[in-house]
Amino acid sequence: MATYLIKRLLLAVPVLLGVSVVVFTMIRLIPGDPAQLMAGQAATEEIIREIRETLGLDRPVVVQYAIFLRNAARGDLGHSLFNRAPVTEELALRFPRTVRLGVASMLVAAAIGVPAGIISATRHLTWVDSLVMVVALAGVSIPVFWLGLNLILIFAVRLQWLPAIGHETWAHLILPAVTLGTASAAIIARMTRSAMLEVLRQDYVRTARAKGVAEPSVVGRHALRNALIPVVTVIGLQLGTLLGGAVLTETVFAWPGVGRLLVDAVLARDYPIIQGTVLLITSTFVLLNVLVDMVYAVLDPRIRYE
Repeated sequence: MATYLIKRLLLAVPVLLGVSVVVFTMIRLIPGDPAQLMAGQAATEEIIREIRETLGLDRPVVVQYAIFLRNAARGDLGHSLFNRAPVTEELALRFPRTVRLGVASMLVAAAIGVPAGIISATRHLTWVDSLVMVVALAGVSIPVFWLGLNLILIFAVRLQWLPAIGHETWAHLILPAVTLGTASAAIIARMTRSAMLEVLRQDYVRTARAKGVAEPSVVGRHALRNALIPVVTVIGLQLGTLLGGAVLTETVFAWPGVGRLLVDAVLARDYPIIQGTVLLITSTFVLLNVLVDMVYAVLDPRIRYE
């Protein structure tokens, strides 16, 4: 397992390099000049040129990338073009908030999606199965921003049970976590149902039932564990997406995470912030994929990595 982990981490290096090249190139194709935005509409060409020289934006793109890569290897992702704050400090401030929101959302999603999928699979082709799948389809189809605004309207404005915006307390976490978790719960429910249906048709499940094993034990001990591998895969991918920054949810609930930071940076053409945020999101996905593979070995001892 240790050898496998080292290989996976080494393979992540070219992935991060490729992502950095693509992001570095693409963001410089975005219309607009950061120096012009910083100087204002009334600034002269001389002022704009001085700002561009100060920020190093007048150098060739290849030179700029080489400097960025050299600094990134030392853990320095540069400074924001506008507030001059170190990018690492901005990410260190924002990312834990996104982690808190993402983990809470995934707990909501798993708590709803896994039981719903199990119930749907064990009541296959009944009205319960149909109801769960209709609700799951609705959960996937409902736009996140629409659901978030309606939750604010009901629970924050009319009932005044929960705060609408902010991140100071756990009460601020409930509405955005439910909003994000709803779509993921629907996806997890559908995957759990499909995996459980496949496992419940296996010979060892029929044998356990023929021996008189109680149905809860058949479902919980024999079927569920073997059906969890594809479910864990979906949960890992969904968690990576949430940790990458739920842009719409963070915007609706004024949650100061990396998603909102990325949107603000794109609008301001803040190149260092964009580069650092995307690299952080990519690293998160890579590490979560490695973690999911480790969970595979825990769930199924037959899995061995060479």
